[in-house]
Amino acid sequence: MPQGTIRDQAGRPVSGEWANSSPVPARCASFLFGEGSLHTASGAGSGTRVFPDRRAAGRELAAALLPLHLEFPIVLALPRGGVPVAYEVAHRLGAPLDVLVVRKVGAPDHPELAIGAVGAAGVVVADEATMALVGVGPDEFADLARREKMEVERRERLFREGLPPLDLRDRRVILVDDGLATGATMRAAVEVARTLGAVEVIVAVPVGAPEACARLAERADRVVCLFEPESFVAVGYWYADFAQTDDAEVRRLLRLNPAR
Repeated sequence: MPQGTIRDQAGRPVSGEWANSSPVPARCASFLFGEGSLHTASGAGSGTRVFPDRRAAGRELAAALLPLHLEFPIVLALPRGGVPVAYEVAHRLGAPLDVLVVRKVGAPDHPELAIGAVGAAGVVVADEATMALVGVGPDEFADLARREKMEVERRERLFREGLPPLDLRDRRVILVDDGLATGATMRAAVEVARTLGAVEVIVAVPVGAPEACARLAERADRVVCLFEPESFVAVGYWYADFAQTDDAEVRRLLRLNPAR
């Protein structure tokens, strides 16, 4: 899949100045991806996209979203890693920023492997194909999901510091994360946003596995992804600096958003 892709709900690239079905021409690279940000990852071959860090990726993502001329959007970050990316997007778009807390449900023996996700408003997304692959049945999944629901509630209180969530009713929402691996967490976020009344849901990420982006295009109104490497590996592989974002940084960036 080419760099700089916007998908519609049929999974097709959407036409536009930079969103097309062919690779982005070299002369457009500085506009789309930022001067000097096209680097080579060790062992990945020449021309592999590597973002300097999350905030740099957010600035590039904002540049891709600006030509869409979205009116009065709300930017929702998936914490914690999505918050620095979303902060830059919200800043460039002049949009309010909030978090949408969604927790991955990990496989019992491999917690880093998502078999589903849970979020606000009681939304649960199960990845049945991955569940079958690792041998997790519905009852075991329900137990794992219950634990994560408690963590969702705790994190919402922690990150917002007593502020209420933004009202999504009849609003256009941009969901931002630092990348998509399986896409299970983001799929839950899409369902949460719709449950809370969003009229349009746009998923925006710097990097994503092609399969995850295609599956999300079936649920979101649009998916904006700057880079879809065929050999995905992991989200952190495509960042030079992928240091963990801590709770204090999440709260700090939310407080810095003037539109909040």
